[in-house]
Amino acid sequence: MADEDQSPPYWTLISVLFSTQPLTPALAMTLHQTAYDLYQRGDSVGQVAGDLISGKVRSLGKDVALGGITGPAFEAEIDTERGSGVVRFLLTRQGLELMQAQPPPPRVKSKPPFLN
Repeated sequence: MADEDQSPPYWTLISVLFSTQPLTPALAMTLHQTAYDLYQRGDSVGQVAGDLISGKVRSLGKDVALGGITGPAFEAEIDTERGSGVVRFLLTRQGLELMQAQPPPPRVKSKPPFLN
């Protein structure tokens, strides 16, 4: 697992445009990671799931600007312990640059099977 102290703070990575649910830092980071994976793969829809969240994240297929903050736009339909909601957000250009400068987290390798 990557050390969270080395990752950029969530407010550098994601800018929330609209939310019907209060977002905790953990929820914001979960949405960011799902959207970032979609952005990297060029996909339009992805599932988000965790201990406290489930739902879909959808790329809106366009960049948006909010003052001096720009980036690709996303919409999430989520279910949390507080109920269902919608979150519209963007991944900041600064955050995308920071994420691309960091090496990807190491993948957990499975142990080789025992040979008889």
